[in-house]
Amino acid sequence: MATIATAPSDVIAQFETALREGRIDDLLSLYEDDAVFVPEPGAQPITGRAPIRAALAQFAALKPTMTSSIQKVVTTGEVAVVHNAWRLRGTAPDGQPVEMGDTSADVMRRRPDGSWGILIDDPWSR
Repeated sequence: MATIATAPSDVIAQFETALREGRIDDLLSLYEDDAVFVPEPGAQPITGRAPIRAALAQFAALKPTMTSSIQKVVTTGEVAVVHNAWRLRGTAPDGQPVEMGDTSADVMRRRPDGSWGILIDDPWSR
């Protein structure tokens, strides 16, 4: 990533850009080493860099455009929660259009360098 996410909302903006551009390594760099991710509605959270990378690669394969509308950011010390209404449009491997969206609840943690990383990513929290 070219810039450091100095605010929790920056993480969301960087996520959108990296996803649109298919930069899986940059997406993964936004996650903490001990992060958990809910890959689809009703699914159990996954942990670990390899499973999260695989889930993010599936989203990136859609060649998506994602738009976000941050509803609220609550921060205390080194932890923040971001509520974000998002929409994603892309194309499935069979050529069919894909559209999805929800309101995410993302718990973020401030890193020693002052940047923010995703600790819990639940895109389907509504």
